[in-house]
Amino acid sequence: MRSLLILMFVVLFSGPSSGATDDWGKTGHRTMGEIATKHLSKRAAKKVSALLGGESLAFVSTYADEIRSDNTYRKYAPWHYVNFPFGGRYENTPKNKKGDIIVGIQNAIDVLKDANASQKEKEFYLRMLVHFIGDLHMPLHVGIKEDKGGNSFKVKWFGKQTNLHSIWDTKIIESYGMSYTELTNNADALNKKEIESIQSGAVTDWMYESRALCEDVYVHTNVGDNLGYKYMYRYVNVTRKQLQKAGLRLAGILNQIYG
Repeated sequence: MRSLLILMFVVLFSGPSSGATDDWGKTGHRTMGEIATKHLSKRAAKKVSALLGGESLAFVSTYADEIRSDNTYRKYAPWHYVNFPFGGRYENTPKNKKGDIIVGIQNAIDVLKDANASQKEKEFYLRMLVHFIGDLHMPLHVGIKEDKGGNSFKVKWFGKQTNLHSIWDTKIIESYGMSYTELTNNADALNKKEIESIQSGAVTDWMYESRALCEDVYVHTNVGDNLGYKYMYRYVNVTRKQLQKAGLRLAGILNQIYG
């Protein structure tokens, strides 16, 4: 049975995709944004649409990456990730003075809740929040400093040189070959209780889920590995579930903020 499933992957995936270099790639971020949209309350959906000038969560989900080349926004770069040692705890690890993804998410939520914040500020931080919740669910964004979250962890993808971070950012999703709308429409069917369970907990709880996945990735990946179909078989559904969790949790946060 396992051999048959792997053979099916060979048929489905014609080979590697060059993909993008953004976190989760554009496809991944747009998927979680679209999933979030489907789970917004009517009140939250109306408020989000007004703040974004009618643009969708899927559309703005890549904004935080798009502005990274502008020095004006350079200070937000550390907010895309957090690093701490394997076996360690975030709470006990010295923090980056410039902040991290936990700081970024909390700041965004605080601004959106602030009655005194301007509409322009709220729009900016809503765009950032959408992206950061996506990044939080990418395992290598809760990584280790020694290899820069997998960026200096060299591997091959279908015979081509790359790094572990890039595999998880883009290549698994892009090689799967579905658009963000297809990924959204084929997300797992969940009942109300299951959705509420996923949406429960604190941001740090979600961070530790990603950290557990990150540690699993390091157990099953070695420097220099030539990764391909078997790796897809192991992790593609993990990736899809992470995107779904990210979308549901983003919707949960926005529903709490806007009622």
